[in-house]
Amino acid sequence: MSTSTPAAAEISLDIEGMSCASCVMRVEKALKKVPGVTDVSVNLATERASIATADTVAPAILIAAIEKAGYQARQHIPEETAAPAGTARGLPSWWPVAVAAALSLPLVLPMLLAPLGITWSLPPRWQWLLATPVQFWLGWRFYHAGWGALRARSGNMDLLVALGTSAAYGLSLWQWLSLPAMTDHAMTMPHLYFESSAVVITLVLLGKWLEGRAKRQTADAIAALNALRPDRARVRRDGQDIDVPLAQVRVGDLVVLRPGERVPVDGIVKEGRSHLDEALLTGESRPQAKQAGDQLAAGAINTDGVLVFEATAIGAETMLARIVRMVEQAQAAKAPIQRLVDQVSAVFVPAVLLISAITFCAWGLATGHWQQALLNAVAVMVIACPCALGLATPTAIMAGTGVAARHGILIKDAQALEIAHRVDVIAFDKTGTLTVGRPRLTELYAAAATAEDQQDHLLALAAALQARSEHPLARAVLEAAAARQSLSVPPAGQVRSVAGLGIEGEVAGRMLCLGSSGWMQQLQASAPALQARADALQAQGRTLSWLAERQAGEVRILGLLAFGDEIKPGAREAIATLHALGMRTAMLSGDNRGAAQQVAAALGIREVRAEVLPGDKAEAVAALREGGKHVVAMVGDGVNDAPALAAADVGMAMSSGTDVAMQAAGVTLMYGDPGLAADAIDISRRTYGKIRQNLFWAFIYNLVGIPLAAFGLLNPMLAGAAMAFSSVSVVSNALLLRRWRPHGPATTEK
Repeated sequence: MSTSTPAAAEISLDIEGMSCASCVMRVEKALKKVPGVTDVSVNLATERASIATADTVAPAILIAAIEKAGYQARQHIPEETAAPAGTARGLPSWWPVAVAAALSLPLVLPMLLAPLGITWSLPPRWQWLLATPVQFWLGWRFYHAGWGALRARSGNMDLLVALGTSAAYGLSLWQWLSLPAMTDHAMTMPHLYFESSAVVITLVLLGKWLEGRAKRQTADAIAALNALRPDRARVRRDGQDIDVPLAQVRVGDLVVLRPGERVPVDGIVKEGRSHLDEALLTGESRPQAKQAGDQLAAGAINTDGVLVFEATAIGAETMLARIVRMVEQAQAAKAPIQRLVDQVSAVFVPAVLLISAITFCAWGLATGHWQQALLNAVAVMVIACPCALGLATPTAIMAGTGVAARHGILIKDAQALEIAHRVDVIAFDKTGTLTVGRPRLTELYAAAATAEDQQDHLLALAAALQARSEHPLARAVLEAAAARQSLSVPPAGQVRSVAGLGIEGEVAGRMLCLGSSGWMQQLQASAPALQARADALQAQGRTLSWLAERQAGEVRILGLLAFGDEIKPGAREAIATLHALGMRTAMLSGDNRGAAQQVAAALGIREVRAEVLPGDKAEAVAALREGGKHVVAMVGDGVNDAPALAAADVGMAMSSGTDVAMQAAGVTLMYGDPGLAADAIDISRRTYGKIRQNLFWAFIYNLVGIPLAAFGLLNPMLAGAAMAFSSVSVVSNALLLRRWRPHGPATTEK
């Protein structure tokens, strides 16, 4: 184990032995006392602590502080797949529940037979023999954890269970041993309460097992993502393809990917064509075409062709590893609403012990029946549900962030998840977010004639000039030429670029120029027949290029090319969905007003702010808040969107954009569908709804159950069943989020 860590580090520890929100408070308190620790977040659902340190703090020191508080800890290793607690020596995790139930059943059998008119009871010696192993062997975990809480001058659920069951067990033992002349015949002895202590422990163990099983289901997203990482890769070295362990792949290696295999590391395609299934990685259900120059992400499945790609990121640097870290961080973080739970938990166990003591004294003094008074006090301790309070928020966050990750929505922290449910204004960048972000040739007009063959001829000439250019407009021309399969593109010579203006060269013996309106003005070239059309296109936000020919000392315009950005598939549906959710939409774009207005009108967005500089986008976001009246989300993808993403209450970045944008955002949308923004709002609302439901039920169990027990309306066994059911119901309610499905095309099943 490492004994040191770099300054300003984030240390993650796995913790064993926590049972309720009081345990979380105690662990956090112990860690905050360690010098150099600046922030601590302990999550009961994941049983993990995230510790931020300003100085060099050895993990061993943090582990020692946790152990001093009465718990076990070790450094968290993401790749590690440790066996669940209770599976020592290969035994299944449910064996303590099964053994406790087998020993408790004969004790509770007389109660089950009584309604049938059968009067029967075990002799006290047999009751004691059956109850003792349940109390002190299977129930030892409660004594151990409860004693640790007492040593730390605190309390937890385990302490309540240990005190309550010990009181019932001790009362029964005292009654039996205080009557030495009594025979073992059941008809001559008073009722003992061994069955109460044994059944309570059995029910609590059952509840903890069901709770643990359900909590593991909330972490399915992490398990599914980790399962995407293959163990081996096929690497081409010295002209031969060899299988090597994944750890031996290096950046720059050529990796061979066959049909049906998973991509082992991130890379760029060098050879081949294929389609990749990225559904579990990005949420996109449709296989994506890949060819030379395209990016590959580890975890995707190759469906048909053979690809050879160069490894660009391995291990912890792959996109898959970054996704896993982001989901883990979101699941480990505390939502702001958890502060209320923490405040209640700080006084919960002491308050329950006080109520139990008052119940005992009140019943004993009022009735003189001290035996019944003790049972009612035990019921108060057993009915208390601090574990339900502690699990209410983190289990909902785990389930919500997990299902969101499976559908391509990465929520980086719990705060973003909680705030997103209150968003009522959502602003979009235009280029690359609502539009494809890649220009395409939308119109082509010839100056001399409008016949189709004339247009094809002009397109062939323009494509010849742009054949070797990497400019986005050049790619649009070449794509348009390639789409017309019958088009023959002649070779070009003497091609040179004119910086900031265009390109010129010789094609089929003609000197041609292709460039901006400004260049045409410099060349004193004009085309009155096309000018009105050009003005109209420019008003619509189109980018214009003119094709002209130098001839006998003058320049004659041959045609006009107009380029526009295509609206993304699903963008209209995304805006309509947001409007249906009662949200206001806006567009913040650095593009010209004509282009921005055209896209906004096509999508149904009424608020448009065009020609906005990157630095001014943050101010535009602030203006949308209207002095705090609204909660604003910003969706973008570029470096120029980073200030606005950071300034918004919730930033949502497209993963198809820049790393800067994703770092500034609290939510990452894993593929370029704007509909994911609406889905992110929806899952946030549903998750927050589950948090509120869970907290309601957790509080109701205690607000109703504790008074009922205090007034003698619940016996300890029913109280134990109610306490176990409270935790299981809270976790099960959170698991209903796993049934959530997005509105958009990601719901399409393959």
